[in-house]
Amino acid sequence: MTLADVRASALVLPTAASTATAASEDLSDVAPGARSSARDNRVPEWVATGVVIATLVAVNVVQHLVWQAWWLGPVVAGALLAFARWNGLTWHELGLHRRRHRSGMRWGLGVIGVVAVVYLIGVLLPVSRTAFLDARYHLGVGSALFAAFVTIPVTTILVEEVAFRSVLWAVLSRHATTWRVLLASSALFGLWHILPSRNITTANHGIGDVVSGLGLAGAGATVLVIGAIVLFTAIGGAVAGELRRRSGSVLASAGMHWATNSLGVLFGILAWRIVA
Repeated sequence: MTLADVRASALVLPTAASTATAASEDLSDVAPGARSSARDNRVPEWVATGVVIATLVAVNVVQHLVWQAWWLGPVVAGALLAFARWNGLTWHELGLHRRRHRSGMRWGLGVIGVVAVVYLIGVLLPVSRTAFLDARYHLGVGSALFAAFVTIPVTTILVEEVAFRSVLWAVLSRHATTWRVLLASSALFGLWHILPSRNITTANHGIGDVVSGLGLAGAGATVLVIGAIVLFTAIGGAVAGELRRRSGSVLASAGMHWATNSLGVLFGILAWRIVA
C-alpha cells in the first residue's frame, strides 16, 4: 500500500462513519409506516384497530349516556398512546415526533387565523349570527375563557386528536393506503358525534331556527339534524386529517380543532352581547 492509499483510506473512513451516524440519526424521522417492518406488532393490525375502535365506542357511550367525568378523556388518551407504543408504533407514525412539531404549529396557527376571520364575519352578519348563540356556552367572560383554554382542550380536543388523528390513524396506516386511512378516520369521527348531537336543536339557536323554518319537529327533525352533524363533522375530520398528513404532526389538526370549538365559544360572547 502506497502513502497515497493510506491517505485516501483515512479520508474515506471518517466520511463513511459520519454518513452512518447521520443515517442513524435520521432513521427516527422517516415517513410514517416506513419502519413498520422493523418492528413486529405484538398483536395483528386488525386486532389493534378493533381495540382502538371498541375503546372509542365504549368511552362515547359512557360519557354521554352513563357518567360524565372531565378526567376520562385524558386517561383514555394516555391509555391509547400506551397501547400504541406497546404495539410498536413510533412517535413519527403517531404524528407526535418532535421534529414535526414546528411544521404542525405553522399549519395549526395558520388555520386558527383563517377560522378567526370566518367566525368574525359570521358573528357580524345577522343571517349567520344565531349559529353562535349556543345556550351551552352562554357564559361570562371568565367562564368562557376557562372553557376555551382549559375545558374544551382537556375534555374534548385531547382525546379526539389522540384517538382519531394519532393512534387510529397510525394503526390504520400499517395496513391501508393514506386515502383509506383519511376516509375511515373521518367517517368514524363523524359517527363519534351522534350521541353529543341529541339535544343540539334546543341548545343552539341557529340550528333550532333552521329546523323550525323547515317545519320539522319530533324524531324526524332529530334524525335529520344528527345526520347533518355527522356529515359536517366527518368533512371536518377529513380536513383535519389532511392537515395532519401534510404537516406530519397532530398539532396541525389540533390547531384546527381548537379553532372551530374554542373560538366558537369566544366569538359566542360577542354574538350574545350583540343580540342583547
